[in-house]
Amino acid sequence: MPDVAADGLHVLFCGINPGLMTAATGHHFARPGNRFWPALHRSGFTPRLLKPSEQQELLSYGLGITNVVARASARADELSAEEYREGGRLLALKVARLRPRWLAVLGVTAYRVAFDDRTARVGPQARTIGDTRVWVLPNPSGLNAHWTPATLAEEFARLREAAQR
Repeated sequence: MPDVAADGLHVLFCGINPGLMTAATGHHFARPGNRFWPALHRSGFTPRLLKPSEQQELLSYGLGITNVVARASARADELSAEEYREGGRLLALKVARLRPRWLAVLGVTAYRVAFDDRTARVGPQARTIGDTRVWVLPNPSGLNAHWTPATLAEEFARLREAAQR
């Protein structure tokens, strides 16, 4: 799954891994019911609700998308801890090369395993990768019922406000 990325982004969003629909379409967060695109819009990152097929427009807003693990799967729980750790290592190299202002990892469990940080919580992290700050966002999957569309958008908005400072 190709990244939507460029040097010096404001925020590089990082999904856990491509779902099967994403892999089939070539568009990040393509599964109906995934709340990434609505949260991005409702939080003020984009002036309108983008479709997954419009993902390249993110670059014009200083935003991008990558994944912790490249392998597509039906569910994130199909990934091994080793895949997460190797994905975290490769992600750190990518971030060091692209130098986004913020890396936003979409999923606290994925972040904890990939970066060996068992105490991480949603929100800004103490960790940096070079000059890149790290923020953990909730997983926007419709399966993550702990976060409503409104609270998900509020957390995205907290990151947007921090990224604008």
